[in-house]
Amino acid sequence: MSIYSEKELRELGFAKLGENIRISKKASFYGIERISIGSNVRIDDFCVLSAGKGGIEIGSYIHIAVYTSLIGGGKIALSDFCNISSRVSIYSSNDDYSGEFMTNPMVPEEYTNVTTDSVVVGKHTIIGSGSIVLPGVVLGEGVAIGALSLVSKSCEAYSIYAGNPLKLIKVRKKQLIDLEVKLHHSQNDLTDSNAKQ
Repeated sequence: MSIYSEKELRELGFAKLGENIRISKKASFYGIERISIGSNVRIDDFCVLSAGKGGIEIGSYIHIAVYTSLIGGGKIALSDFCNISSRVSIYSSNDDYSGEFMTNPMVPEEYTNVTTDSVVVGKHTIIGSGSIVLPGVVLGEGVAIGALSLVSKSCEAYSIYAGNPLKLIKVRKKQLIDLEVKLHHSQNDLTDSNAKQ
């Protein structure tokens, strides 16, 4: 994977950039001035991030896998330690499918009825391959979404969901919280060691 250098990333015009960011040169960005990215983030080939007025906020320690798209006029927020698997689609805008209105962005607004709402993906959440997340959804901390799921409703923290329609499968374990603490401690120790040298 050919990735942008730090200098190239700074020149692209993101709203905010952290450190240790690995972004494929095959990823596409629209409304880049409304996209913020934390530290330790990887965005793979053929991802499309299209930020509307609400913008896109990506935390730290996040992987966005190949062919994923984050699109829409509302805010999309990915909290720290999220894992977005391949071919996931997160929408903060959605057309009206009823037939009472026309659809697609090339039609003037007065003939459409687009729903726009924010999407929040909580800390330590994983979304399985091929899943779709619709506007207004809040995925609580530690949620796991199984592959090929349609997420049209918000999900409770540390729970595993899957399917279409989406169903609660079981409670998710929380050992990953302890691992997060260990990770932060190890990094602090490394920083202190480097400072002393």
